Amino acid sequence: MAVTIDTQILEALDALIAADRFPNRSQAVEAALADKIDRLRHTRLAREAAKLDPRQEQAEADAGLAMDVAAWPKY
Repeated sequence: MAVTIDTQILEALDALIAADRFPNRSQAVEAALADKIDRLRHTRLAREAAKLDPRQEQAEADAGLAMDVAAWPKY
């Protein structure tokens, strides 16, 4: 696989490698991509969580806690 990367980004990447932050470009790029993907996943989680109604969620939690422990499903 081949990718094209802006010269300024490569210079910044090489500076990180020279400062021993990463052993080589490949590992630096892999770490950056993994971090970006992780952040995007968390962003989606936050977006979905924002759709929840806190009052309804609290009511459902309270109802579940009010149940008899014997009636709880087994895991």
